[in-house]
Amino acid sequence: MDARLQALRGRADEFPGLTGSALRAALAELADAALADLFGEPGAGIALLAVGGYGRREPAFGSDLDLVLVHDGRRKDVSAVADAIWYPLWDAGVGLDHSVRTVDEAVTVADTDLKAALGLLDARLIRGDTGLAAKLVDTVRARWRSRASRRLPELALSVNERARRTGEVAFLLEPDLKDSRGGMRDVQALKALAAAWVAEEPPARVQQAYEVLLDVRGEVRRIGQGRGQDRLLLQDGEAVATALGYPDSVAVSRAVADAGRVISWTWDTTWYRVAAAQRSSSRIGAGLRRPVRRPLDEGVVEQDGEIQLARDADPANDPGLVLRAAAAAARTGIPFGRYAIDRLAQEAPAMPAPWPEAARDDLVSLLATGDPAIRVMESLDQVGLLERLIPEWAAVRSRPQRNPYHRYTVDRHLLEAAARAAAHTRDVDRPDLLLLGALLHDIGKGYPGDHTDAGIDVVRELAPRLGLPPEDTEILLAMIRHHLLLVEAATRRDIDDTATIESVAASAGSVRVLTLLHRLTEADAQATGPTAWNAWKARLVSELVQRATAVLDGREPPCPPALSDRQIALLALPGDLTVQVNPLPDEGMFEIVVVTADDRVGLLATTAGVLALNRLDVRRASARSSAGRSLLQAAVAAPHGERPDLQRLQADLRGAITGSLDLTARLAGREQDYASSRRRSTPAPPQVIFDDSGSVPVVEVRAPDRAGVLHRIARALAETGLDVRTAIVATLGLDVVDAFYVEDPVEGPAGTRPAAVLSGERRAEVESVVLAALTAGAVAGASTGDGP
Repeated sequence: MDARLQALRGRADEFPGLTGSALRAALAELADAALADLFGEPGAGIALLAVGGYGRREPAFGSDLDLVLVHDGRRKDVSAVADAIWYPLWDAGVGLDHSVRTVDEAVTVADTDLKAALGLLDARLIRGDTGLAAKLVDTVRARWRSRASRRLPELALSVNERARRTGEVAFLLEPDLKDSRGGMRDVQALKALAAAWVAEEPPARVQQAYEVLLDVRGEVRRIGQGRGQDRLLLQDGEAVATALGYPDSVAVSRAVADAGRVISWTWDTTWYRVAAAQRSSSRIGAGLRRPVRRPLDEGVVEQDGEIQLARDADPANDPGLVLRAAAAAARTGIPFGRYAIDRLAQEAPAMPAPWPEAARDDLVSLLATGDPAIRVMESLDQVGLLERLIPEWAAVRSRPQRNPYHRYTVDRHLLEAAARAAAHTRDVDRPDLLLLGALLHDIGKGYPGDHTDAGIDVVRELAPRLGLPPEDTEILLAMIRHHLLLVEAATRRDIDDTATIESVAASAGSVRVLTLLHRLTEADAQATGPTAWNAWKARLVSELVQRATAVLDGREPPCPPALSDRQIALLALPGDLTVQVNPLPDEGMFEIVVVTADDRVGLLATTAGVLALNRLDVRRASARSSAGRSLLQAAVAAPHGERPDLQRLQADLRGAITGSLDLTARLAGREQDYASSRRRSTPAPPQVIFDDSGSVPVVEVRAPDRAGVLHRIARALAETGLDVRTAIVATLGLDVVDAFYVEDPVEGPAGTRPAAVLSGERRAEVESVVLAALTAGAVAGASTGDGP
């Protein structure tokens, strides 16, 4: 008996070869047999019931056994029977959620406790008095139906609260398969609606999605050795894929995301109809009124708060009807009626090629509504209409991006980008191309190779099929080709450098394309995630666009001089060390000014290390010198927007410069703290890239983000003799991408080579020293976060 019970706790070697529904059935059968033996044959008036997930025969390794011992109130041995069941389970280490109640007590609890009510809806007799068990189940279900008007809003509130608290299965990097929106509990909520007789049982596709989540959860629990873990961790993806027969962890994530979307969409549409019916039934005389059909567009009407098709609509011979109905739904904020969207899914043909102009206009009108378009496009997608309109959509559908930088799957990111772009349709002269560009800019992520190159190939065929003329197709292709141009140039290069400005202008080719790229860049970043866009990046991109526009207009770009009047004044400040902290116009950003009495090559490395010790995230730094004095200016983001401590910065800098502060040792401790506070992962190896396209050489370093990484790189560059004039710092998810504008005294203006070029030998030396600095002393697992 003990061995049988302990098997329920779960070990990796239990039930070899069994996965999915077969594993769940085996676990349920094992538990049923063990509990039946423990219960014995005590006679009438008492019964043991499984409730919740165990009642549904869906246990996983380490799941608690949810049990109710129900009795008729007349037996004297109830405590003894209960003890005979509970104690062996506890001794075996099996998790237990148990209660002992009469039928009336259980019903009373269910009337006030939603979780208890939902568990009893799935109650199943294990052994005992069948009549008593049936009485309890029938009473609970009858009460659930009779009190639906009060209990169902409570159920919907709990669904919304879980979603708010735990996020969405489809878009979380490590989703909670049970509690997140679109998770297993939402399917149980759908079944509770059906139990109240206000909705049909969830359709087969929801059950299939549910099975996907159950299967994955089963392996997550097996990997976790029976721990109560329902979250699909990145580190477990490959093991789950192998066990369940998926090609790789990406396929698992995609299946989970797709399942979550099916479930959440079904809940949304089902609850909308249930809530509407409840509101309607509460109105006096609601059953006597005739339905009102309000025309919205050709073939499209509103009826009872839903989008429906007109009586004379003919979807089979009207391919534009899908988009007319969708645009009407987004424009009015009224959801599709199930009958209408099912009929469109069954009868609507593929769009002719090229699309009629009216159909393309309806697509643009739909996208222009912004956020409402996301909900409507999701409805089209869930019934297969979106792929019928744009077959290329299948390649990005539910495709995960699997890094903390991106919040959404590729397809949802594209919809979010289009919604964000809708806010800028009045800022461009071709709003239609802005919206289409936002919708398609990452379409290449569903295909092999570089996603930009793949996207160009896709859109080159797709745009003419949408009915775009050649000149518009070329603009759209330019948007796809350069959709990363502005943000990369603004955050990885010096926008004061004329070479950067001229390169951006040349790539855009026209003010129209540059303006479209400006708004696409903002929409793309806003749709990516919380760290992808902020006031600092917005200002850099805006200034870069202004300067590139001047070049395209034949004007001189408004670039600052080599030394501004303020910088000249700062360099003239007396003393051997001056430190200033000045607020910047961007929220939470500050300028750190450091002036020293000697022109030192390693000032950036020293300052970067001190800033890392003070938990300041460097975004940009520039160094200047004049008359033997050095000036460093760094733009930093402070934790929680708090003003940096000037006195501490000054003391730390003086100590680091004089050697009284062991910066290397202090940073090692900081790195250890940084690593221990973050999830471990396997980082990609660092890279050193050289760019000689500008007026001075640029050394770009891509490396795992960890505390003090800027200090390490700058110190390595100083060791090679390179003088860093400007550093541009960017954090992309788990990595930093730092660009250093350098001057090389070895091969400077007096040398035989131009200053903008580093020789092959010099490059090899710089790369070797930088990589060694990044490798030495690296802390395993300290590869996540957004800066020092």
